Amino acid sequence: MRLFYIVPKLNNEGGVARVLSLKLNYLVKNLGYEVHVLTQNQGNYPLFYSFHEKIVFHDMILEGTVFNFFNSFRKSLKSKIESIQPDVIIVCDNGLKAYTIPFVLSDKIPVVFECHGSKYIEEKQLKLDFISKIKSSLKYRFKDFGASKFSKLVALSDESLKEWNVENGLVISNPSWIQNIIVNDLKSKKVIAVARNSYEKGLDRLLVIWQKVVAKHPDWILDIYGESVTYLKEVILELGMESNVNLNEPIKNISEKYLTSSVYVMTSRSEGFPMVLLEAMASGLPCVAYDCPTGPRAIIDDGENGFLIEDGNVDLFVQKLELLIEDENLRMKMGINAQESGKKYDLESIMQQWKLLFESLVCK
Repeated sequence: MRLFYIVPKLNNEGGVARVLSLKLNYLVKNLGYEVHVLTQNQGNYPLFYSFHEKIVFHDMILEGTVFNFFNSFRKSLKSKIESIQPDVIIVCDNGLKAYTIPFVLSDKIPVVFECHGSKYIEEKQLKLDFISKIKSSLKYRFKDFGASKFSKLVALSDESLKEWNVENGLVISNPSWIQNIIVNDLKSKKVIAVARNSYEKGLDRLLVIWQKVVAKHPDWILDIYGESVTYLKEVILELGMESNVNLNEPIKNISEKYLTSSVYVMTSRSEGFPMVLLEAMASGLPCVAYDCPTGPRAIIDDGENGFLIEDGNVDLFVQKLELLIEDENLRMKMGINAQESGKKYDLESIMQQWKLLFESLVCK
């Protein structure tokens, strides 16, 4: 089986790069598949995660005007596919260009859209004027139309699939890579968040919450790990929290940091199927997250392995986080439940679902 993955970049510490490193390595090592990956604008060097040496990386340069950008995109795709002759093409890209792929390529090769984010993901706050609303509506309709033309749309949860007005969808969750046998005692006075500093990840919302929490619990620390988080330093100084927040660039041994923390927090404005929640739960951490579209609801069982907070409800988020801070027994109970609930996302069972999908598409 020869597979061809299309993804913007893999040279970062994000969840898509993490999960693709797991899955692609499995496909090569355990199933003997031939795997090719096409990135854009040198998006495969240097790699943050480890990829099997047999995986073949390609790259395309996209730049210039909108016309030149899409023309280069179309030509590069056709050239690579003609050269590689894959059995299945998998698209892992939330950009608008990804939704044009079914129209660019012939229908001889099955094309799968692997959806790693909400349909409504935004890189910045939406304007509320009439013209902006019309633009957003047209964009979402175009996404639905493009998504319906793929051979299959793979969503990461039932909640995510409901966003799409398509009949070609199915659900295959992300796998968890952490298999901790170490029991976290959850005694450290540390809360952890792992996210890049971007609008959709909502770290600005987290700092507002944390300011309220440390007013009552000044001996607790928030550790944030992610790309560009150091740019939040000025905001933290303005909020007077320099002694209660540590900003850290991405690290590869993040699993060790989960084990020295007691609670995981997420304040994203949108998600797909957040790997960081799976990682935190596998490490025995109770999680508190906003109920944003669409990922946290699929993973957190409210009141059992963490708390799912009404999106944007700062006071409720503070209340539940303080409850975990103050009640060690509750932390331990939820932490045990979290670790147990994460077991259903084991790599082997997830990859068997992908194997069956690929085989069904090739045999048609």
